[in-house]
Amino acid sequence: MITGDILALLRRRTGRTQAEVAAAVGIPAPVLSAYERGRRQPSLAVASRIVEELGYSVKFDFVLDPSEQARRLRDVLELAEALPYQPRPLASARR
Repeated sequence: MITGDILALLRRRTGRTQAEVAAAVGIPAPVLSAYERGRRQPSLAVASRIVEELGYSVKFDFVLDPSEQARRLRDVLELAEALPYQPRPLASARR
């Protein structure tokens, strides 16, 4: 998640003002200020535009919700338990 603190930090690192960045992105400066202060949350598209305007890139990794991960793991384990167990003979020791 892109927080206001991150937006403010990236903007300060580039040495640009809120007004400069807001104008370049096409949003009002008070809106950017509200994002940086955490009063408003930018959409993913707007946050990406702001970050890219500051010279950084945004990378999103798909992560499943923990409850969904647990459900899928449970399903796999249930399937594994349903398989017939056929132990393999041990490999003979090498000489």
